[in-house]
Amino acid sequence: MVNPFDVVLFGGRGDLALRKLIPALYRANMEGSLAEGCRILPVCRRREDADLYLETAQTALQTHLRAGEYSDSVWREFSQLLHSVVLDIAVPDAHWDQLADILGAEGDRVRIFYLAVPPAVFGPCCENLSLKGLISEQSRVVVEKPLGYNAQTSDEINGKIASHFPEAHIFRIDHYLGKETVQNLLALRFSNVLFEHLWDAQTIDHIQISISETVGLEGRAGFYDATGALRDMVQNHLLQLLCLIAMESPNSMTAKNIRAEKIKVLEALRPLVGETVDNNTVRGQYVAGGVGEELVLGYLEELQAASSGTETFVAIRAHIDNWRWAGVPFYLRTGKRMEKRCAEIVIQYKKVSHRVYPQSAGEVIPNRLVIRLQPEESIKLVLMAKKMDSLSMELQPVELNLTLSDTYDSFRSDAYKRLMLDAAANNSALFIHREEVAAAWAWIDPIVEHWRETQNQPQLYRAGSWGPDSSDVLLEQDGRHWFNAK
Repeated sequence: MVNPFDVVLFGGRGDLALRKLIPALYRANMEGSLAEGCRILPVCRRREDADLYLETAQTALQTHLRAGEYSDSVWREFSQLLHSVVLDIAVPDAHWDQLADILGAEGDRVRIFYLAVPPAVFGPCCENLSLKGLISEQSRVVVEKPLGYNAQTSDEINGKIASHFPEAHIFRIDHYLGKETVQNLLALRFSNVLFEHLWDAQTIDHIQISISETVGLEGRAGFYDATGALRDMVQNHLLQLLCLIAMESPNSMTAKNIRAEKIKVLEALRPLVGETVDNNTVRGQYVAGGVGEELVLGYLEELQAASSGTETFVAIRAHIDNWRWAGVPFYLRTGKRMEKRCAEIVIQYKKVSHRVYPQSAGEVIPNRLVIRLQPEESIKLVLMAKKMDSLSMELQPVELNLTLSDTYDSFRSDAYKRLMLDAAANNSALFIHREEVAAAWAWIDPIVEHWRETQNQPQLYRAGSWGPDSSDVLLEQDGRHWFNAK
């Protein structure tokens, strides 16, 4: 348990705060992870919103917590931590002075300023925090993606934040890194000799990283149409997962050492420029179709626009040019309105070098390690074994399956809870350094620029499918196929 701290939630009435942050802090308090004296200060723009905040937060918890998590008694205890405040982020008026009065003059008390607001106000918010003397040596700022639109705008945003906070006190959040299964990936790699020697081009055929969503725009039409799937998902989530899969073992699991190894991976990514973009990327945009049993509108109908060149799906074939991964393709895929909601990493091993059993024994399926991040969190290893109910030699694939929620009865993974507690403890190992952001944009920007220069239009795919057909062709060119989540 960390010492008592204050967390100021700018954008306290926003979707992120009510769907993710307030439930995460509720869970932390329910589990005893918040020390006595912690305070949560949601920031509202209007007095009436602040006055009704407890009712708003209670409704959000009842809506977004898992079944059985909400109880009136736990809520009553948690509600004592909530102290809503009123201010306009862009206007350094007397309301900011009232916030200063609430926080007090204790210089040794940890203050977390969580900017759950659009990036355009990151700079003004930090400037006013500084102007009002609210930034102490124990202050940290947590910022959400997207950090810019390209390398230039990202650098500008980071520069504005850095003019008020040192890099060690800036926590750039990627909630995928807070998932327990992602941490298990590192434990799997660096704590088991079994995998230590089975994690390179000698044994691995290829790696797939897929994040598929069944939702559409969800009220983010303006933001999403100006951003697209490549910037919204690949530049951060998928590249961060790629780094954790591909990086070398750090000397120790400190933020500095992990960051150094991740940056090496990003710098070793083979650039995609010019025609190589056309040969190694696929863009898609969904049209009307069925997701589950629901008929849904197409992207343009949701956007209420006649046309748009924004991609809601992207697939990429990437390579890391270093000794460990030479010749091993990394296939990245993400999309909206897909058949199933899932985030999954598939490590596909090579075929056995020599087949000892006759063809009559059946096909020998190469081993496969599947790490699922959502909706459930699990690690599965596919092996070949003999059918136990047959006297003849018949082979079949079997699964060694670790489903965390089954193994740990009290398992309640919450990435935001983990990351906010890490920020309070000043542990930045699971957060993103400014150099990582710059390296990721350096790889992404040429792809975006080539699409723009060639007026590359996204290919259509039906909602409820696994994306455009050309995504399958991308892998078929290499004699491979996507492993779609079951």
